[in-house]
Amino acid sequence: MSRLFWIGVGVVGAYYAGRWIKRKRQQMSPAAIGANLGDVFVDAGKLVGASLDEARRAAAQKEAELRKLLDGS
Repeated sequence: MSRLFWIGVGVVGAYYAGRWIKRKRQQMSPAAIGANLGDVFVDAGKLVGASLDEARRAAAQKEAELRKLLDGS
């Protein structure tokens, strides 16, 4: 009975290992890697755009503060 149990464990383990390997192979295919890189570049572009918007806003705010100081003097 113990031997049959371990054979069953081995069969189930081999099945799940095969599924895991198949998924990893699909994730590492050139098409999947290209799609992931495309997403990375899109996200990086959005972050750069948000950073530039924040920099422009901060510069406009600082300029307004400086103009207020100059006009008040």
